[in-house]
Amino acid sequence: MPHHCLTQGLGTIMAAREVVLVAQGAHKADAIAALVEGPITARWPGSVLQLHQHATVVVDETAASKLELRDYYIQTYAEKPSWQRFDAR
Repeated sequence: MPHHCLTQGLGTIMAAREVVLVAQGAHKADAIAALVEGPITARWPGSVLQLHQHATVVVDETAASKLELRDYYIQTYAEKPSWQRFDAR
């Protein structure tokens, strides 16, 4: 359980013009896989972000470890023009 956190309802999140979700660590891998590759379901509330028009999901290697199409996502990102990339540095 985090010591400090911010909680928003799904309606508020979906009403935002843009959403950025950041996930780090292996303990987030199941949730990220469900959010990105699973169906939209109440079991994984974050999966509703699949319906958001401007959602950006930023994950580290371990949080992405359970993505079945991980290699595809890496290749697709690598082929984007520089103006479309997200530079986390």
